[in-house]
Amino acid sequence: MKKQEKEKWMGRALELARKAWGDTHPNPMVGAVLVHQGTVLAEGYHKRAGEDHAEVDALRDVSRPVPDDAVLFVTLEPCSTAGRTGPCTEAIREAGVKHVVVGALDPNPDHSGNGVKVLKDRGIKVENGVLEEECEDLNLIFNHWISRNQPLVAGKMAMTLDGKIACRTGESKWITGETARQDVMRWRRLFPAVAVGTGTVLSDQPRLTSRIEGADEWCPVRMVFDGLLRTANQREFPGLYTDEFRDRTIVVTTELAGTGYVRRLETEGIRVWVLSAENSQVSYESFRERCRQEKIYGVYTEGGSQLLSGMIQHAALDYLFAYQAPVLFGDDKSKPALRGLRTEAIDQGVRLENTRHAVVGEDRLLRGFLRYPPKLQVDELLFGHFK
Repeated sequence: MKKQEKEKWMGRALELARKAWGDTHPNPMVGAVLVHQGTVLAEGYHKRAGEDHAEVDALRDVSRPVPDDAVLFVTLEPCSTAGRTGPCTEAIREAGVKHVVVGALDPNPDHSGNGVKVLKDRGIKVENGVLEEECEDLNLIFNHWISRNQPLVAGKMAMTLDGKIACRTGESKWITGETARQDVMRWRRLFPAVAVGTGTVLSDQPRLTSRIEGADEWCPVRMVFDGLLRTANQREFPGLYTDEFRDRTIVVTTELAGTGYVRRLETEGIRVWVLSAENSQVSYESFRERCRQEKIYGVYTEGGSQLLSGMIQHAALDYLFAYQAPVLFGDDKSKPALRGLRTEAIDQGVRLENTRHAVVGEDRLLRGFLRYPPKLQVDELLFGHFK
């Protein structure tokens, strides 16, 4: 089978895997296609944790013996150990599959390559690495969690070509177009939690749900970073604290916030995380650890500038989604996307690695993992502004 045809069928397996977008946590999204001489014999995908894995979901529908020259395409290395379901390597062997093509290896360092070895030991031909980057990118959250036992904390910004997120009057709706904003909705649907800062809640009154045409409105866990509980010190609560999804809202604060405000929020059904901190700024290390304990596998942080700048100053952001619109402000007094670092040389900059590029309508999206220099230099003149 030629490379182009292999990529075609692995692409189909990826399409199937994406049908479970956001539904499989803590498991990965996986798709599988069984092909014989250019014809699909069966296909399947992992729908949610506890249900059949993709290989089993596909092979269950095979109504006749699998031909010896049939090929099973699967986006992730088949598991070789039993969890809530049996090992997929055994299901493949029992089905009589003789040839398996794998997209990405298991990211768990304790299991990576084991599934391939088990299949080969049973006389099954295995190829791996077909559309490997695409298959790895599919499971950003799972891969980070399983390899580091930490949530993937991502940031999102929408800015002009010169890095501005609002003009000098504060107007920011909308810098990017509708297509880009719908793409944000898609990522909200993937991440278990979405986070914003106090200023965003008070000025924008965000809903923080995923609203995709043709699908029901879906609400992730909604988090508000509010070190002094300013959002609770309002005559009327923000919509996040009163709408039909308020039980999905967590306010992350510090011990410096008033206990009366904590009680007021909890009375309304809002969860409050009171984390230890040296000042009124939430400790990002404590926040990450609390997410790990609560098994919140990924957080999509939508800022604004103060929150994202603070997280980058503390090297607390793992991944970045940067949307850029084809517009220039050229105004020193317009609001920058980020500030607060003291970058005196190119190699002191924060870089993105394993980058992905996409055109979204008239805008573009650059995303990737953040690589911090050995020592971040913070501009002391600005640092206090972000506390």
